[in-house]
Amino acid sequence: MATLSPASDFAPVTASAAAPASTRDPRLDFYRGIAMFIILIAHIPNDPWAKWIPARFGFSDATEIFVFCSGMASAIAFGGAFMRKGWWLGTARVSFRIWQVYWAHIGLFFFVAMSMAALDQTGLFEKTYISSLNLQHFFNDPAPQIIGMFTLTYVPNYFDILPMYLVVLAMMPLFMGLSRIGFWAVATTSVAIWLVAQTGVLALPAEPWSDRQWFFNPFGWQLLFFTGFAFMRGWIPAPPVSKTLIWVAALFLILSMPFGSWKVFTWVNAAAPDLAVEIRKAWPLTEEFRDKTDFGLFRYLHFLSLAYLGWVAAGEHGHRLIATGHGAAAKVWQFLLTVITKVGQQSLAVFVFSMAAARLIGVGLDLSGRDVASVFIANMIGFAMIIGVAYLAAWFKSQPWKTKK
Repeated sequence: MATLSPASDFAPVTASAAAPASTRDPRLDFYRGIAMFIILIAHIPNDPWAKWIPARFGFSDATEIFVFCSGMASAIAFGGAFMRKGWWLGTARVSFRIWQVYWAHIGLFFFVAMSMAALDQTGLFEKTYISSLNLQHFFNDPAPQIIGMFTLTYVPNYFDILPMYLVVLAMMPLFMGLSRIGFWAVATTSVAIWLVAQTGVLALPAEPWSDRQWFFNPFGWQLLFFTGFAFMRGWIPAPPVSKTLIWVAALFLILSMPFGSWKVFTWVNAAAPDLAVEIRKAWPLTEEFRDKTDFGLFRYLHFLSLAYLGWVAAGEHGHRLIATGHGAAAKVWQFLLTVITKVGQQSLAVFVFSMAAARLIGVGLDLSGRDVASVFIANMIGFAMIIGVAYLAAWFKSQPWKTKK
C-alpha cells in the first residue's frame, strides 16, 4: 500500500518516531489570529465595523480562514500523533480534543444563555436579549432542549460553529486510515462526501419544532478542513509562485465581488445600472454555488484564491511575517505580529471567549449608542480582551507551577 509523505513546504511536520517539530509555521498562526479578530467584529450585534469585514466583499469569510487553518493545525497536532503512535492512539488523541471542544460548546451556550437571562431580569432594557438570540424556546420548555443541547440535536443560531468542528474532527480517523491506501482514497472520499452534502441528504436537524438544519453542514465543510490538513501533511504540494496564478486568483476575487456581496453590488448599481441589471439576472444562478450551509463551490474557489494570494504575500515559510530592522516601524510591526500570532495560537480559548464577549459588548453599545467613538472604544476593548485571553491561556498551558526554581 502506498503511504503519503508528510514533508511539506508549509511546516516542518515529521512522520518519524522522533519528537514532533517544535517550530510552527508563522503563516498559520498569523492568519488564524486575523480570523479571530474578524470573528469578534462579526459577532458584535450591529457593529458598524462588520460592514467592512471580508464577508462583505466576496463569497468566503473568516469562517473559511478558521476552518482551513484548523485543518492545518490539526495536521501538526493530531496527524503527527497518528504517524508516530499508530491509528488507535491517534484516534484517542483526537477523541480527547473532541471532548474538550464539546464541553467548550456546552459551557459557551449556558454562559451566554445565563447572561441574556440576567440582562432580561434587570428590567432595564426595552428589548429582550433572550429573543434576540432566538432562545425563547429553550427557556419556555427547557427539559427537552437541554437533552437536545447535549445530544447536538438542538443547535441554536449563534452556537453552530463548534458542533460543525466536532463532527469534522470525528472524521479524522477515517481519513488517516484512508491515507494508508493513498492520497487518492482520501481525496475521493472527501469530495464524494462533499458532493452528497450538496444534495441536502446529509443535513442535520438543528431544532425539534422546525425543519431548520445546522447552519454549517460538517459534511460540506470537511472538504475545506481536509484541504488544509492535506497541505500541511504534504499530501498536496505547495503551489508555485506564478504571475499567472496570481493574476487568475486576483481577477477571480475582483470579478466575483458583485455576485458574492450585496455591498459591492450596490456600488456597481450606482456606477453602472445597466451592468447591475445583468448581474441581478445572473444572481440566482450562483445561489447554490455560494451557499454557506453546505459550503458551495464558489466559496471554496474564492477562499483558495484568497489563501493563495495570502500565501504568496507572506513569502516562503512566512519570512515576510518576520520583522527586520531596528526602527520604530519594525518594532511596531514586530509587536503586531507577536500579538496576532499569539491570538492565533490560542484560537479555541479566544473563539469561545469572543463569542461570549461579543454579546456583552453589544449590550454596551446598546447603552452608549453606536457613534464613531463608542464603536471604536467597544471594538478596542474587545480586541484587548481576546489578546489578554490568548496570553492567559498560553500561560496556563505552560504550567508555570511545574517549573523548577
